[in-house]
Amino acid sequence: MEQILFSWSGGKDSALALYEIQKTGKYQIAALLTTVTQDYDRVSMHGVRRVLLEQQAESLGLPLEQILITNHATNAEYETEMRALLEKYKKLGVNAVVFGDIFLEDLKKYREDNLAQIGMRGLFPIWKRGSRELARAFIALGFQAITTCVDSQHLDRGFVGRLFDEQFLSELPASVDPCGENGEFHSFAFDGPIFRKKIGIAKGEVVLRDNRFYYCDLLPA
Repeated sequence: MEQILFSWSGGKDSALALYEIQKTGKYQIAALLTTVTQDYDRVSMHGVRRVLLEQQAESLGLPLEQILITNHATNAEYETEMRALLEKYKKLGVNAVVFGDIFLEDLKKYREDNLAQIGMRGLFPIWKRGSRELARAFIALGFQAITTCVDSQHLDRGFVGRLFDEQFLSELPASVDPCGENGEFHSFAFDGPIFRKKIGIAKGEVVLRDNRFYYCDLLPA
């Protein structure tokens, strides 16, 4: 069974991609890779507390590798930290990294180009599947997720801290991708078929950051 790494954000697309890759029975996950903004002690972009990320990994039964970056880190800083970690695993015989990307061609190419520099390849188990199909599959499989961040240029404050369910999908504006693939929203997956146990969460305060992004603080319950 091939050993691989998994780029894990903690959100619904990551959870569905992990479900799909595990379903093949061809791979063993050597570790989850998650970028954490150390100034905030939270998952980068998603704004989820590190403790909840660690509870996710424990419930998944998988090792967790945290890539620590500073607030407002440059691409160069991120790439340097990521490369060092990937090279460590490359020496251990790991040659592939899984991503939960759906349709952003430039992002896929960016990932593949960076991996190629160190002789690794990318795996994209949910690539080019329809966003609405993926969203509905996620819900139908019994996964549960909550929105942790929304971009106020696309969605109002009322969409953050919401369960990702059929009602949520039905209320999304037509201009918003059902999976938030363009960065319209981010989420935290806390239950579903890949988890050994449900992760207890409670909703905290909602704050606006950078005069653009609404974050709902999730607390361990």
